[in-house]
Amino acid sequence: DTLLKASGGRKSRNAAADDDNSMYWGESNAMLALKSLVERIAPTDANVLITGENGTGKEVLARAVHRRSARHSRPMLSVDMGSVTETLFESELFGHVKGAFTNASADRAGKFEAADGSTLFMDEIGNLPPYLQSKLLTAIQNRKIVRVGSNKPVDVDIRLICATNCDLQAMVADGRFRQDLLYRINTIHLEIPPLRQRKDDIVPLAEMFMKRFSEKYKREASELDGSARDKLMSHYWPGNIRELEHAVEKAVIISDGPVLRASHFELPKVEASVPGDVAGATLEDMERQMITAAVNDCHGNLSAVASRLGITRQTLYNKMKKFGL
Repeated sequence: DTLLKASGGRKSRNAAADDDNSMYWGESNAMLALKSLVERIAPTDANVLITGENGTGKEVLARAVHRRSARHSRPMLSVDMGSVTETLFESELFGHVKGAFTNASADRAGKFEAADGSTLFMDEIGNLPPYLQSKLLTAIQNRKIVRVGSNKPVDVDIRLICATNCDLQAMVADGRFRQDLLYRINTIHLEIPPLRQRKDDIVPLAEMFMKRFSEKYKREASELDGSARDKLMSHYWPGNIRELEHAVEKAVIISDGPVLRASHFELPKVEASVPGDVAGATLEDMERQMITAAVNDCHGNLSAVASRLGITRQTLYNKMKKFGL
C-alpha cells in the first residue's frame, strides 16, 4: 500500500506505508494539527475520545494512537458498542464464569481482561443505553471488573479509546448520556474532519486505493486521467474516505487498462446529498445550504441539527457564525 506522509514537507504519493491500517495524514492544516496532537498524547495513558462523521477513519486513528503508545507491543482490542446486545453487554466486556447463565460452559474473559496491558477501543460509544453506561463508568473508575456469575474483582490495566459520530454533549443535555462518563472517556478529544474539508487529500487517497486494489484484483490501473480527477474532486463525499475507497475499488474492478476515467466511477449526483441547487456552488455554499436546510427541518433545535449533520455542536456554532446564520 501507499501512504502520503504528512511530515517533512510534500512527499511522493508513492511513499510506502507500514501496513493496511496506516493512518493517512495528508497535507491539510487540520490533519497536520491532528497528527501533531496525536504524537503528543499517544505516549501517555490518557483516555481518548475520537469524533467524526461515518467513514472518516476513527478506528484507523485509534490504531495510530495505539501504535505510538507504550502499549504498542500488544494488539489493540476493539468492540463495536452498537452491535453488543444489552443482554450480553456485561459478558462481552467483563467476561463470565462457567455456569453463570445458559450455555456458559466455560470461564471466559471479557474485552477488559483481554486488553489488560494494552488498548481497548470502544466504537459507537454513543449507542450505549444509559443504564449500561453506569456499569461501564464503574469499571473505568475502579479499573476493576467482576465477571458475570463471580464476586471476585479482577484488576485491569487498559488505555481506553472511544469513538462516536454522535454529539455526546447534546446527548448529555438531553439526558441520554452520563456527564460523568463523558468526563472519564474524554480526557483528550480528537476530531477527524470530513473528506470534503480535505479536498487536497482526495486524489492522493484515490491513488493509494487504486494501487491497493490493482494489486488485489490483478488489474493494470495505475493512473487517474483528468476527467476522473475532476469527478472525484467535485463530489461531496457524504460517506467520506470509506465511500471513496469503495468507489475506487469498483472502478478498478471494471477498468480495462492502466488509466481510470470518469466513466469508471459510479457516484451519486451531489444534488442527492446536498439540499438546494448546487450547480456551480462552492464548497462553502453547499455547507451553508446543508446547515440552513437542517436548521429548518429540525425547527431550530441545534443539538438535533449537529447530530443530523454528524458534527459537534461547537463545530455547528462555529460554522453558523462563519456563514452569518
